[in-house]
Amino acid sequence: MMIDVEDLIALVRNYNPRCNADLIRQAYAYGTKMHEGQFRKSGEPYFTHPVAVAAILTEQHLDDATIITALLHDTIEDTKSTYTEVERLFGHEVAELVDGVTKLTNLQLSSTHSQQAENFRKLFMAMSKDLRVILVKLADRLHNMRTIKSMKVEKQAQKARETMEIFAPLAGRMGMQWMREELEDLAFKVLNPEARASIIRRFLMLQREAGDVIHKITADIRTELEKVQVDAAVYGRAKKPYSIWRKMQEKDLAFSRLSDIYGFRVICGSVADCYTILGVIHQRWRAVPGRFKDYISQPKSNGYRSIHATVSGRDGKRVEVQIRTQEMHEVAEAGVAAHWSYREGVRAKNPFAVDPAKWIAQLTERFDEGDHDEFLENVKLEMYSDQVFCFTPKGDVVQLPRGATPLDFAYAIHTRIGNSTVSAKVDGIRVPLWTRLKNGQSVEIITAEGQRPQASWVDIVTTGRAKAAIRRSLREEDKGRFIRLGQELARAAFEHVGKKATDKALRTAARMLGQPDETELLARLGSAELTARKVVETLYPELSQKVVDEVDAARPVLGLPDDQTVRRAPCCQPLPGERIVGITYRGQGVVVHAIDCPALEEFEEQPNRWIDLHWHAGRHKAVNTVGLELTISNDAGVLGRICTLIGEQKANISDLKFTERKPDFYRLLVDVDLRDVEHLHMVMTALEAETDVAQVSRHRDLARRP
Repeated sequence: MMIDVEDLIALVRNYNPRCNADLIRQAYAYGTKMHEGQFRKSGEPYFTHPVAVAAILTEQHLDDATIITALLHDTIEDTKSTYTEVERLFGHEVAELVDGVTKLTNLQLSSTHSQQAENFRKLFMAMSKDLRVILVKLADRLHNMRTIKSMKVEKQAQKARETMEIFAPLAGRMGMQWMREELEDLAFKVLNPEARASIIRRFLMLQREAGDVIHKITADIRTELEKVQVDAAVYGRAKKPYSIWRKMQEKDLAFSRLSDIYGFRVICGSVADCYTILGVIHQRWRAVPGRFKDYISQPKSNGYRSIHATVSGRDGKRVEVQIRTQEMHEVAEAGVAAHWSYREGVRAKNPFAVDPAKWIAQLTERFDEGDHDEFLENVKLEMYSDQVFCFTPKGDVVQLPRGATPLDFAYAIHTRIGNSTVSAKVDGIRVPLWTRLKNGQSVEIITAEGQRPQASWVDIVTTGRAKAAIRRSLREEDKGRFIRLGQELARAAFEHVGKKATDKALRTAARMLGQPDETELLARLGSAELTARKVVETLYPELSQKVVDEVDAARPVLGLPDDQTVRRAPCCQPLPGERIVGITYRGQGVVVHAIDCPALEEFEEQPNRWIDLHWHAGRHKAVNTVGLELTISNDAGVLGRICTLIGEQKANISDLKFTERKPDFYRLLVDVDLRDVEHLHMVMTALEAETDVAQVSRHRDLARRP
């Protein structure tokens, strides 16, 4: 059912009594007339959609121009209306906004990889002119996702993927968390309805067993606040099914082991109250170590401020509590859109609202250079990242995505400093360049004349800026060597499928892969930014199954001279696919350790023994032994079934010994020969699914250190 024009105006007047009601009426009448005779897939008149989009934007208390743009956003695209006519009737500002939304609608964001990158660039250019364009587009996408059932099944899947990959993270990056969550959940409903239904079922079961946990915990928090006479509103909610599912995937946990499926929000009057409330909550419940974030003293780049504290609540269940003031809450709900919000008839002067021009400049400043792929990588890294704040020795703040390293820090200061980095100190202690930085750390970068970026750095850094700068430097320095190496790789890969790597074939592949010419294609092959397999697959998809880059088991890692002997550390048993480091041992050559191996602690003061290594790309042979610790039922045939399961995953058992025998269970160690970390995951998943396996874990034995 379509919202009546007077009802729409009433929605706007709720927050902006001085709105231009006549212009809204005029836009409503114009849209009705232009879309006359057009219908949605559901059979409703088409104009119900623009009106619904406008209504969504009133919830964010947006200005007249944005509401009118929503009503007209499809007129230039789908009717006989023109830019000139919209400008004459509704002014230059509205015409520009409608034109911006029209251009966004025409972008095929889920198209081929290189097109997608170019379209992403256009999306960000349109946003940088006026961010309200994307606010209308997000509301447009939200209404389309809410009514997606009337679309064809394949169209539903395409729209849902695009929403999950682009629009949901973009809404999150802009600080509109509620919209991100709803978009993700609507897309999840289309892409994986069984998983979503399963989570909802389990959730209802949990509620039946535990009762109304939300009501109990909010009552507990209110009682504690009353004791110290702090006036605050307390809200609780269950997290969205997609949010729960993502956490299950990330942490590899079963639903029953998930802790923070409930979220609580405390909204108070002042910053001082925020910290008082934090103290009250930490006195009443036990804080969970490592799960505290203070975005009040270090706000996110989109203006978001809050304190996040996770505590062990009733029955040891973890709950996350967000504490913020009313003004912070408005920014948390509207994000960057808070800049245009009205409150009581005037543009809200919210001190926490971020300046959209500065925000978009920050997001796009590094996207002017480099090629399409790098641009796409940069955008996605920027959009998905959470933040850490580190300090220079002078006390200046450097903002980086979570997971960033001292190398990212160096490149964030200046490309020249990044390129000449030799080592780093964090809080005064020398650390390896791949160390993950934490909030509040002080970082000092040590540089040297003549130092150049190394190929392994690309895997160490996480920011788009650093990756682009390292690749550019490597390309310039080693282009000749890379081209020669690329020619050899291409020749071997083409011969493997009975073809020749002619100039014409390489030129065609370069065009199809978005490269300027065959020379650049070969340089990228040689620098390992492109695989020869990808080139052959692009030209001859029907032959691509034959292309398997088998890795020589005797030389599984990159970063060592050919004559250097290398072996896997028996303590951590690293696998291809895991981050690794080499340690030199006298008389033993180089031993490869997993980056998180506790045995590395003893070498912290001996940086000269550390070597940057990474695994060869390609298919590794199943020769990497890993120990698995299993607890199984003591029943006839169980051990046989488990050995069969491991065999079915194409993994060989090289040793097996019992460590504990009890009347009802056995504990045993099984040595399995595997290809890589993915192969390990397949074996462990198969074992976990077996009902007679109570527990399975990877066995690491520090006593076996080299």
